[in-house]
Parts: sequence; C-alpha cells; structure tokens
Amino acid sequence: MEYIYAALLLHKAGKEITEDAITAVLQAAGTAVNESRVKALIAALEDVNIEEAMATAAVAAAPAAAAPAAAAAEAPAAETAKEEESKEEAEESGMAGLGALFG
Repeated sequence: MEYIYAALLLHKAGKEITEDAITAVLQAAGTAVNESRVKALIAALEDVNIEEAMATAAVAAAPAAAAPAAAAAEAPAAETAKEEESKEEAEESGMAGLGALFG
C-alpha cells in the first residue's frame, strides 16, 4: 500500500512518477524498498490517468459507503429477533431436561 501512497504523493506534488522517485519517497518514509515491486508499480501505472482513476473511484465509493449504513440500520432488529429466539430455545431445552427428571 505504501507504494501506491508514494505514487499518489508524487502525483499530488506534480512530480514525475519514476522508479527513482518512488524509491526515494519510500526510503524517506523509512520503508524497506523492494525493487521488483517498484518496477511492477511503474509498469502498472504506465497507461493510467491518475486524475481520472481517482474521480472514478470517488464516484464508485459513494454508493458503496451508503450500503453498509443501510445494513447497519437493519442489523439491530435482526439481532433482537435472534436473541429472543435463542432465549426461547434455551427455555425449551431447559424444560425438556426437567421433564426427564420426573420421568
């Protein structure tokens, strides 16, 4: 992840994203640099428009962020129903055990 952050930092600063630049950013951050990962990142970003990718990601993230909020609102009702069912089951199994005592 720090490799991506380094590339984004260089992009934000208006610098060219090169192997040397990524390596320098990572070393400045105190991260051990894996040269093959740096080369793979540079190759992966070769034909990517970072501005466009960030805009697309921001638009896609908005609906995705709303889904967990809706699910969280439904979760308390489902949890309450599960708790009530488990209490009923515990009572029933307890009563069945008592019945065996009096045969």
